[in-house]
Amino acid sequence: MSMNPLLIELLTEELPPKALQKLGKAFAEGFQQALQKQHLLGEQCALEYFATPRRLAVRLSQVLAQAPEQAFAEKLMPVKVGLDGNGNATPALLKKLAAKGLEHLSVAELSRESDGKQDYLIANGTAPGTQLNAFLQTAIDEAIAGLPIPKVMRYQLADGKTSVRFVRPVHGLVALFGNQVLPVTILGIASSHITQGHRFLSTAPIQLQDANSYEQQLETEGKVIASYEKRRDLINSQLSAEATRLNATIGQDPEVAALLDEVTSLVEYPAVYVGQFDEKFLAVPPECLILTMRLNQKYFPLFNPDTGKLTHRFLIVSNMAISNPQNIIEGNERVVRPRLADAEFFFNTDRKLPLAARVEQLASIVYHNKLGSQLDRSERVRKIASFIAEQLGANVAQADRAALLAKADLTSNMVGEFPELQGVIGAYYAQADGEPEAIVTALANQYRVRYDKPVSNDTLTSAILFIAERIESLIGIWGIGLVPTGERDPYALRRAALGVISAIEQLAAGNFLNRQTSLSLNSLLEFTAGTFGHIALNPTTVAEVQEFIYERYRNQLNGDYDRSVVDAVIALTPPLHEIIDRVKAVTTFAQLPEAESLAAANKRIGNLLKKVDGSLPEINAEILQEPAEQALASTIGKIRPLAMEHFGKGEFEASLSSVAHTREAVDAFFTNVMVMVEDEAVRSNRLALLAQLHGTMNLVADISRLAK
Repeated sequence: MSMNPLLIELLTEELPPKALQKLGKAFAEGFQQALQKQHLLGEQCALEYFATPRRLAVRLSQVLAQAPEQAFAEKLMPVKVGLDGNGNATPALLKKLAAKGLEHLSVAELSRESDGKQDYLIANGTAPGTQLNAFLQTAIDEAIAGLPIPKVMRYQLADGKTSVRFVRPVHGLVALFGNQVLPVTILGIASSHITQGHRFLSTAPIQLQDANSYEQQLETEGKVIASYEKRRDLINSQLSAEATRLNATIGQDPEVAALLDEVTSLVEYPAVYVGQFDEKFLAVPPECLILTMRLNQKYFPLFNPDTGKLTHRFLIVSNMAISNPQNIIEGNERVVRPRLADAEFFFNTDRKLPLAARVEQLASIVYHNKLGSQLDRSERVRKIASFIAEQLGANVAQADRAALLAKADLTSNMVGEFPELQGVIGAYYAQADGEPEAIVTALANQYRVRYDKPVSNDTLTSAILFIAERIESLIGIWGIGLVPTGERDPYALRRAALGVISAIEQLAAGNFLNRQTSLSLNSLLEFTAGTFGHIALNPTTVAEVQEFIYERYRNQLNGDYDRSVVDAVIALTPPLHEIIDRVKAVTTFAQLPEAESLAAANKRIGNLLKKVDGSLPEINAEILQEPAEQALASTIGKIRPLAMEHFGKGEFEASLSSVAHTREAVDAFFTNVMVMVEDEAVRSNRLALLAQLHGTMNLVADISRLAK
């Protein structure tokens, strides 16, 4: 059987850059899978995908002209239907065989197979392998149908009548099996061995010699680097070389990698040039300049490698590699200048009005039609922040001031132009107004996704504002019925809950939360609900939000700890800042030889206590009749104070270790003592004893959740 490399290329109008790499990979993998299912690929077949702004292509190194014969087993019909009383084929069987093209098979050549209920007739044999020429159209159609197209475009074909749908109009189709053109038609375009090179650097069509010459011919004749990865690596190396030459760096933040991916999707033959702007613009907050250069112009700002400060130079990734790029450089400098001038103008104009004077303007910005304006929200956040500060013994006035100013920059010209810089701009304006550094930091950090460093005295106000805003969102948005459903979470309540958890963890890491702290999640949620005044919230909001936050914490911890351990801790809804330490302690306890037996006993005790109506009496030592229950009472009397002392100090592992010493007495009790006896006084006394044991066991976690 002949085997050759196979190349398929779709030549299109400019594809959406942010989706290009995903489209290229999906097209290649979908096409490969379609051929693989038909056994058309060689054992050592290699897959290569190509993606440029104007093309999607795939090359498979070993493709068969026809797949090998394939054995098949065709389930026909039940034996009782296919054969008559004499074992001969019924008309139904003969009709079925004819429909399947198997009329040449006799009854003797059919096998039988049972599905457990009845026997079936099975036709076994071999079928000719799929021919590539016949299947190629289907394979390409399937690959195209499976593309993750972000937005489908409808356009007319050249006949002026037929409309088709694709991500962008297709203008060319290459289908080369070795050097042979295979006949297929996609979106009104017939296949050929002709493609196009760079839109400006190449004018003549390129006649591809064969599938293997594709990449080399495109680069040498068409000035196109077809490989997405090769093009990305080339751009990255050119950026690094130019930055090094200028004793600068393009930065290490995630936005750099994202921008590199985007420019790779915008050019076919990249070249990196150096541009610059007037140094006076460096007086504008650098985040504004960086954002407009990266987001709007796709430039790479350059930074001083020693200080990390923005410089007045930037790198341009051009689609035109030419000997004299001066016009390209000057053109880009002319384009960026007015954008930087706008940023400078907005900044200087905004600075004429103190940040605090902008607060009242928030009344004109709707937060949510059921929850009022941004000013209404700010007033609620102020109350919540003050409440948190009081509970933590922090500076209440400072927390209130940070909450007052938090959203004031929403009314600024700069945020109107660069909404991505909310909070960052407010921090600059607050600093210029002479606000305390703690407030400046709080404003700058309020939009972070997570709190990832231990809280210090300098960042305590920041953590308070961070929590207050998210708690207000959770209670308010949830309270008016906009709860997350499935994957939908338009108000990012899941992210808000995880943000609260991260801030609580870091408050504990900074020693601002401990066993003596009066701040609790329930009290915080209850207080927050009260700040909404006349706004009608669902009466179950507090309970539901609390459960939601604990559930988010459970999901987060399940990735790092045993699920049953996490469930055991979360079951008690302990203070959020204790959960990690409790989980670690229970993880250690679960490894003890006593753990499994005690967990099972704890579960048994819980089931017994569920049967109790009303309250249990105090333990009466005089009616402890059996030696085993007397021994258990004695053990509890010794262990319980010790376990509670450790628990009170937050020494969870030591508390559980103490509980482990009750195993022998517990096992003996359940072996030798009947709890549910007829004598009510004895029964109640034994249940009271078990209730005391149950409470001691479950100080740290509900250890019954550890039972196998």
